[in-house]
Amino acid sequence: MSSYKFIRRNRAEQIHRRLRKLYGQDVERLFERLLMCLGRYGVGLRTRTKSTADRWDERDIVLITYADMLTKEGERPLKTLNKFLKRRLRNAIRTVHILPFFPWSSDDGFSVIDYREVSPDYGKWKDVEAIGGNFHLMFDLVLNHCSVESSWFKDFVSGVAPARYYFLPIDPQTDLSAVVRPRSSPLLTPTQTRDGEAHMWSTFSADQVDLNWQNPDVFFEFLDILFDFISKGARIIRLDAVGFLWKNIGSDCLHQPQTHEVIKLLRDILAIAAPEVILLTETHVPHEENISYFGKGDEAHMVYQFALPPLLLHALLRGDSTHLVDWAKNLQPPPKGCAFLNFTACHDGIGLRSVETLLPPKEIKWLIQQGKKRGGRLSEKRNADGSKSPYELNITYFGALRLIDDPEHESARFLCSQAVALSLKGIPAVYFNSLIGAENNLEGVKSTGQSRAINRKKWDLHELKERLNDNEQTAAYVYRRYLGLLNRRNEHPAFHPDGPQEILELGPDLFGLVRTSPNAKETILCLYNFTSRVIKKSLLEIYPPISGKETCLSVITSKVIKLNTKNTITLKPYKYIWLQV
Repeated sequence: MSSYKFIRRNRAEQIHRRLRKLYGQDVERLFERLLMCLGRYGVGLRTRTKSTADRWDERDIVLITYADMLTKEGERPLKTLNKFLKRRLRNAIRTVHILPFFPWSSDDGFSVIDYREVSPDYGKWKDVEAIGGNFHLMFDLVLNHCSVESSWFKDFVSGVAPARYYFLPIDPQTDLSAVVRPRSSPLLTPTQTRDGEAHMWSTFSADQVDLNWQNPDVFFEFLDILFDFISKGARIIRLDAVGFLWKNIGSDCLHQPQTHEVIKLLRDILAIAAPEVILLTETHVPHEENISYFGKGDEAHMVYQFALPPLLLHALLRGDSTHLVDWAKNLQPPPKGCAFLNFTACHDGIGLRSVETLLPPKEIKWLIQQGKKRGGRLSEKRNADGSKSPYELNITYFGALRLIDDPEHESARFLCSQAVALSLKGIPAVYFNSLIGAENNLEGVKSTGQSRAINRKKWDLHELKERLNDNEQTAAYVYRRYLGLLNRRNEHPAFHPDGPQEILELGPDLFGLVRTSPNAKETILCLYNFTSRVIKKSLLEIYPPISGKETCLSVITSKVIKLNTKNTITLKPYKYIWLQV
């Protein structure tokens, strides 16, 4: 076995085992290739934290945004975005997730043409790195597929090595009926090549052709891209659509053992090269399948909390927290050193696969009906038997929570949902359009023909500033209060991602939890009214340990609250309160 002074023997042996599982017996050559890759970028690519135990804290909040979310005439969008973030969010968030900013051909960036370049429509690498000067950065590693316009696929079509072996041409007579699909489009796309017609594996669309991860050259191509991202400042790497990575003919080609092994191998390598970098898996699947990507604490550092958006939406629309409480109370904490990424909205829709086993079918159907009533669209997936089933609800989270008969409390209900997500154990992620309470972008749907455009509104900077400076606008109201929540959360160690969480059972009208700092020195009681009614409740009944306290601090308002003899608290419709007790 080759020696390398920066790699402990047990780590090197583990990497050898993983390479052997994935690629067979020629492990020494592959290990030497790995050492060359490490040497090219340098071991310890970037170290921001002294210890992996300090990987995150209560100040870790992620903002999800497109590179061109904001535009200003005569200025590169990434530069415009950076100015906005520095001025308005510098102390509120720590990490900026810039959705794919590479040259692309479809799917708003997720059909990547060149992973190593910044699209000139957005700016240059120096603009990305400038944002990294003020915030941590999160990049997408779109590793299941690439664009048919990429140089890799053009080389495949022309028969040029090594990329001629990067893809998966399949005999169309092959039985692929067991394959699980997130789309209803054909799985195979016919393509003319130098050697004749080939049928290409295309999980997501004809423009997004799947890569052949059984070829180690593909692994090393992406390892080089990963190191390049880290050298450019990436602290979190989002493994997009990773569940579909490895194809075993005759299986469902989802969550294959080799897929998990690839992620574990990447984590082992990062432990050597950049131990502070976080791997985040994106797998929109039923909850138990989703959390399988934690492994035994040796796989992803973070996974998306996909069950939260639909369960929280259902609870607030119903005015009944029962299903949300059942799920949250029984949710097993992540392995040590791992965390959930809690979110309510992102660039995609509100996923429904995650609640297939958490909500009764009739409740999922009702949730879809409520979304459509508020202007939403339903996207479906194709099943193995050829049938279709719900995949995601396309709608903004603000739009999904509209109060059709009671618009007075719309913003309050939306902010209540966001406060819940910010208080749960884990790291919060906030989508840019949620930050300003964006309505459904129906014009975008009409102009693009894409349902997901409903939540992908981009903004002219001047227009957005006018909205944020006009106190009569919903955007201004939501933004100010959202910003207050973010700033208050940052100040309290009880919201540390590793801090314990206790879910309270308070009846269907309320949702409540208690967060405690890892050192047990701070406790915060979080209460939420999920109804349009005023609720009065005894704090002693809600949280008996408060007995004997004369005062407590409202975290959100920074006001001291005197507790009367009955310790009664009044919660207005959709009111939320965080009490330091």
